[in-house]
Amino acid sequence: MVTSQDVARLAGVSQATVSRVLQGSARVSPETRERVLSAMKQAGYHPNAAARAMRTRRAGTIGVVVADITNPFYPQLLEAVSDELGRAGQRMTLWNATGPSEAGALEAIREGAVDGLLFTTVTEMSKPLEEALQRNEPVVLLHRGLGHIGCDQVTADNVAGGRLAARYLVRAGHERIGFLRGPQSASTALHRERGFRETLGELGHPLAPELVRPGDFSHDTARAAMRELLGRPQPPSAVFCANDLTALGAVDGAISLGVRVPEDVWVVGYDDIAMAAWEAYGLTTVRQPITDMARMAVRMLIERIEDRTLPARRREFPAELVIRRSTAHTPAS
Repeated sequence: MVTSQDVARLAGVSQATVSRVLQGSARVSPETRERVLSAMKQAGYHPNAAARAMRTRRAGTIGVVVADITNPFYPQLLEAVSDELGRAGQRMTLWNATGPSEAGALEAIREGAVDGLLFTTVTEMSKPLEEALQRNEPVVLLHRGLGHIGCDQVTADNVAGGRLAARYLVRAGHERIGFLRGPQSASTALHRERGFRETLGELGHPLAPELVRPGDFSHDTARAAMRELLGRPQPPSAVFCANDLTALGAVDGAISLGVRVPEDVWVVGYDDIAMAAWEAYGLTTVRQPITDMARMAVRMLIERIEDRTLPARRREFPAELVIRRSTAHTPAS
């Protein structure tokens, strides 16, 4: 039977270092972690999770709370989270924030079945978040944040992202600009809208109420909303969408009416999911660095597990405009 001592010799490190890697300790450099994980794979070492949990009093599992898993954004985010957790020697358990499985997250917190929780979607009404904070459990908010909540948070600068989209469209000469909103319970949607609205106003092109439609980050709702906008006597020449799935629905809505993208109407999304780059869409979008955000969130959570006395930290990643065919590749500057 291969032991942790064998792994340590193969990796050229101490057994204590191997143990820290197995525990997901943040005190191990990425290079050393990779060397130890490679040695484990080479030696065929499989740690006994139950024994490790008894020895360390840790489950070796991180709970991840997600929203609509059918939204392509979340599988992409979860893949990055899973990869980083794997490098840290941690397992992942998922719960749906909008379904009955949310009760499972509550039970996991109470029973110590997870060492910490990563929320990729959150509202002020989230019971798992409320209980986790009350119990001083290790928690990190990823992607969506709550400004007044005192816990670790990793987000993108969504206000700046909305500003990028507004400046781009106005500088390209558009005057009638439409907007497909996101759910008003989502901080990401609110911040993107705020940056977009404020910048349009500053540039002398305030957002016209009749060119705004409510949304829920879904394809079907966006498709119907786009058809409404394009059916107006004076339709918009460009439409900004609160996320990429909304933008893809908007493109399909235009196509269903025989309206050409980008010849007749421009469409801009937000997130830069993998589908945005597909040739069928070629979607111009505001990119947030999903992989970098996921890695940062996992590292912060592991540090929080090791030291719950750390002050609450916030990391905000910059947004970037990615220009593709849905806006005719007009320069952004």
